[in-house]
This record gives sequence, structure tokens and C-alpha cells, in this order.
Amino acid sequence: MGIIRRGSMGSVIAFAVLAGIATAPAYAQPTRAVSVDDPEPVNTDPPAEPEETDLVDVTDPEPEPEETVRPSKPGDTTNGEYCGPTQNIYTPTTKGAKYHKGVGPTNANYNGTSRTARSTFTSEVTGEVGVSITGELSTSVDVMIAKIEGKYSVILSAKLTAKMGNSIAVDTPPKKTTNAKYGVYRLKNTGTSYTIYSNCKTTAKKTVTSYTPMKVGWYLWES
Repeated sequence: MGIIRRGSMGSVIAFAVLAGIATAPAYAQPTRAVSVDDPEPVNTDPPAEPEETDLVDVTDPEPEPEETVRPSKPGDTTNGEYCGPTQNIYTPTTKGAKYHKGVGPTNANYNGTSRTARSTFTSEVTGEVGVSITGELSTSVDVMIAKIEGKYSVILSAKLTAKMGNSIAVDTPPKKTTNAKYGVYRLKNTGTSYTIYSNCKTTAKKTVTSYTPMKVGWYLWES
């Protein structure tokens, strides 16, 4: 058995540790944790516009009176069946991306220096952004929002207000322009809507594309 002299044990251990690190397989090396809260990369283009050209702003109309009287016998309906009061149905099917709806003008600041500069933008107007849809929605906007929230675990609003005076500060790299647009982020969603009548007849299912407010905020991009 070899003799280890006093003071050499630490060197042996240190060498073993270093050797272990040097020979460790790639999968054993520590990696940076990726968080859902990591910042998104800087945008290089203005906010995307909805593809639909027939979007209309919608609000809930006055509620119609509900059918509360059930026929006394099946023969009182047109086909002998009864499905209860008329129901307006909406079912979300596809969750889309977030789209930014601007309120007020786009601001821009060019940094012509060789150093990074701080750009500060302040909203100049107050504006309200609501729900826009394309297609025939048979149910109420509130019901549609509740269905989307329930399926995708998101928080939406029928309308949000982007207020004047809101500010944001951002670094602008040398020889770059920072563009800033204030407004409301909206979630795109596609669903189907139809009506079931008391005699169990249904209307044709209609495809409805909606843009529903999520958050107030700035959209920034560099050019």
C-alpha cells in the first residue's frame, strides 16, 4: 500500500474533483433554467394586424325574455320533442395569438450616438378597446368570454381602457430607432356558435373569430 504524506491528501482530492468535472458527460453539465417569465426578444416589426377584414366591434344587447313555460304535453311542440328553453351555444375551439390594438399615435425615438440611450414614451390619449368578432355570435359576449376563460385558464375583459399619461422607459441601442405604441393586447380565439330551440331543432353552426381584451400595455420594436 502506497504511503500518502501529510499535506498531500488535499491535493489528491482536488485532483479527483477536477478530473471528475473534466470528464463528466455533457448531460451532467449544469444548464441555465428557462423560465416562462424570461423576457421576450426585442421586436423588429410593428404589431401584426388581424387577418380578418370584416371584424366588427360588439357589445351585449338588452337580454331577451326567457322561455319559462314548458308545453303541457309533447304534442304542443312542432315535432313532439321538448329540449327546454331556447339555448344560445358557444364553444371555443382554437386559441390564437395575442394581437395589439393601438390607442393613439405611434411614438419613435432615434439614437444617433455611439452609446446606448434611454428613451421614454408617454401616452397622449385615452381610449377604450372592446371585443371584435367576425361571424354570427348567437350568445352574449359575456358568455363567450366565460367559455374562453374556462377552457384556456386566461383572464379576459369585455373592454379595457388605455389611459393618457402612462409612461415607459427603454434602452435604445446606438444608431437604432425605438418605436412604441400604447394600447390593449387582445387574445384571438376561434369557436362555434348556434342555437337550440325548445323543440330540439338547431341552427347551423357558425364559425366565430373573436379578439378579446387581455391587458393594457406598450408594444415596442426597433428599426
